[in-house]
Parts: sequence; structure tokens; C-alpha cells
Amino acid sequence: MKAVGIVRSIDLAGRIVLPIEIRKELDLMSEDSKVEITAKGNEIILKKYAPSCIFCHSENDLVEYSGQKVCRKCAEKISTL
Repeated sequence: MKAVGIVRSIDLAGRIVLPIEIRKELDLMSEDSKVEITAKGNEIILKKYAPSCIFCHSENDLVEYSGQKVCRKCAEKISTL
């Protein structure tokens, strides 16, 4: 995906509209698509949300425990404590 600078207005509720080209490129077309929003200095960073392990941040081989995602490697390490 090539870098594109697009200026958008923010409405009174704080919403912006992501351009259709970006939504298509990142496969954010369904209503259950999620975006992760972070702030760093004076930048707002939007990333396509991908669940990850709360300990090592791996996105692979996740299981859910008490409402949190944990990868199997970290779950094995915890079970030996």
C-alpha cells in the first residue's frame, strides 16, 4: 500500500471517515472490523486490530483465559510456576 496523505474533518462527536480505498486495502469492510487507536506525542495511530497475547504480544496460537488472550507458549510457562 502506498503512503497517501488525506485530510479529513472531525465531526462534533469526534468521528472521522476512513477512505474506502484504505478500508478495502486493509479488509475493514465488515461491520465487525476493528481498529486499534493509539496516541504517541502529537500523532494518532490507527492500526487494523489483531488480537494478541497479553504477555508476549504474539498473534499465533491464542487461547482465551478469563477474558484475555494468551498464546500457548506463555500458557505453558505459566502452568509451570
